[in-house]
Amino acid sequence: MPLSDRDRAILQFEAEWRRHAGAKEEAIRADLGLSPARYYQLLGRLIDTAEAQEHDPMLVKRLRRLRDASRTARVARAVAEPR
Repeated sequence: MPLSDRDRAILQFEAEWRRHAGAKEEAIRADLGLSPARYYQLLGRLIDTAEAQEHDPMLVKRLRRLRDASRTARVARAVAEPR
């Protein structure tokens, strides 16, 4: 299934958000009309699709790598924390 306009807008925003002035969360609301929580939910699902991979392979690879590193760090903290 091809990417929707919203999907392409999310990928483009993620690739270029550093160019925006101000906080990323404010830019998400202003540019995309989404709450930051919803944006990250959609982005997380989107980067697991073949269509996103085909659209911008370098961005998707970077985002997957960041997500995986974050998950690994969370698991390591959970294991290290005494109960």
